[in-house]
Amino acid sequence: MKNRFLETGRIVNTHGIAGEVKIMPWADEPEFLLEFDTLYIDGQPMKVASARVHKNSVLVKFRGVNDINAAVKYRDKVVCIDRNDVELEEGAFFLADLMGLEVRDADSGEVLGKIVDVLTPPASNVYVVRGGKKEHMIPAVEEFVVETNVDEGYLRVRLIEGM
Repeated sequence: MKNRFLETGRIVNTHGIAGEVKIMPWADEPEFLLEFDTLYIDGQPMKVASARVHKNSVLVKFRGVNDINAAVKYRDKVVCIDRNDVELEEGAFFLADLMGLEVRDADSGEVLGKIVDVLTPPASNVYVVRGGKKEHMIPAVEEFVVETNVDEGYLRVRLIEGM
């Protein structure tokens, strides 16, 4: 079952004295967080009064958080979004939804294991698969990934010699 709330970053510090917080986003682009009117901290909705990108982070002012003393209590908190507030493009999915997917060989049907981690180096994501005969690190590119079916809980891949 997909989690309703998805972790999207961590508040790493305050910014200035007016109650802004600095969020290090866990998204492809920090601009992603600018799309939300409400973020969630510890399961509680926090209305966004303003938000802007600053370098690789996002500076957010929450309604009701009006000074540094109110903002400091949010330091080191994980920020979440409600998946219902996001409309993904056709075929797109959240990395969190890949965790635990069963990975199958596209030709033989053999189960290679489950996705336990997704590495995000600059070139392309890499799926870390464990639980089978050996660990696999599979680049998330069409040469290797034949089918991603998040709803049914599997990924079909075609490996090459040495993977």
